[in-house]
Amino acid sequence: MSSKVLHEFLQPQLEALREQGLYNVIDSIEGPNGPKIKINGQTLINLSSNNYLGFSNDARLKAKSIQATEEYGVGAGAVRTINGTMKIHDELEKRIAEFKHTEAAIAFQSGFNCNMGAISAVMTKKDAIISDELNHASIIDGCRLSGAKIIRARHQDMDHLRELAKEATTSGEYEKVMYICDGVFSMDGDVAKIPEIVEIAEEFGLITYVDDAHGSGVMGKGAGTVKHFGLSDRIDFQIGTLSKAIGVVGGYVAGSQELIDWLKVRARPFLFSTSLTPGAAAACIEAIDVMDSHPETIEKLWENGTYLKAGLKDLGFDIGHSETPITPCIIGDENLTQKFSRRLLEEGVYAKSIVFPTVPKGTGRVRNMPTAVHTKEMLDEVLKVYEKVGKELNVIS
Repeated sequence: MSSKVLHEFLQPQLEALREQGLYNVIDSIEGPNGPKIKINGQTLINLSSNNYLGFSNDARLKAKSIQATEEYGVGAGAVRTINGTMKIHDELEKRIAEFKHTEAAIAFQSGFNCNMGAISAVMTKKDAIISDELNHASIIDGCRLSGAKIIRARHQDMDHLRELAKEATTSGEYEKVMYICDGVFSMDGDVAKIPEIVEIAEEFGLITYVDDAHGSGVMGKGAGTVKHFGLSDRIDFQIGTLSKAIGVVGGYVAGSQELIDWLKVRARPFLFSTSLTPGAAAACIEAIDVMDSHPETIEKLWENGTYLKAGLKDLGFDIGHSETPITPCIIGDENLTQKFSRRLLEEGVYAKSIVFPTVPKGTGRVRNMPTAVHTKEMLDEVLKVYEKVGKELNVIS
């Protein structure tokens, strides 16, 4: 039972969220998170997972996870800096660095932890961070934790970035200036302009930081957005997750050896949280090996993404400017967006609504995440349902 003070704070806040269509109901799935899932006994085509390559239930990854668990145990038993670093963790970090074409890499417990730890390990209140206005919440929180001055840059506006970079680096106010952006922006699916970013950063002496959570395993034959542009040696920080396309859990920073050495002594989540489980580390290594040896898996992801986007666009939906398999259907009004998502579910398609504060007010959308393991028949069924619900709710004519 909440105290009276807490109740008086929580009750009206929750009620207001429900009235505005901003309250998110969490559904529990019964079984693995695959192209089809079961919720409350109902089988649904799943378009809300970040499991881009279908690895979260892949037999090869499960086998490696079980093998490592038998060899090392279910947990690491300590933080990395005491005696929680096992050979399997070293192998994972070496494999990530090879895959990302960097000198070294460090594994964290989550992608969120990467941004909380890496930004604040390098940037201080004497510095400034230029941050794309649509950056992920974990980047925003990491910037705040650093104490640095945060300067918002208009989304993907390179002229504005140049202007801000010139102003920040010539003002004499800051010791260091960093530019941070997502590699692939998760709500719209557009890709960072890495070549232009590198050009501006090198002109003005900016530290560069790319969070490639949605690009790892998707762009650059799996190695990410920076590799896609052939610029792995010109971006200081490459951040990624091990929980989306890789299909397991965790995150990583890839970069120079001295950067990784520094993070291992200064990144607080690395210093004060127990390591990834051995089973997770082994499964991540296997995922990277499979991506390397079976590029057709990534090709299938892109084929499915292109097919679904074309179908939704032909029906008349606003799918924004996505350049990746991420496929938003922008509805606008929050309550209508929530209703649209509920109707999809009733018709057998699980595609969650995304509303404020995840996206700006008035830009509510249903975000579709096709994966490599969806079949064409599943996607055709999705398009039929979208057409039915879209016309019913007057979203399309």
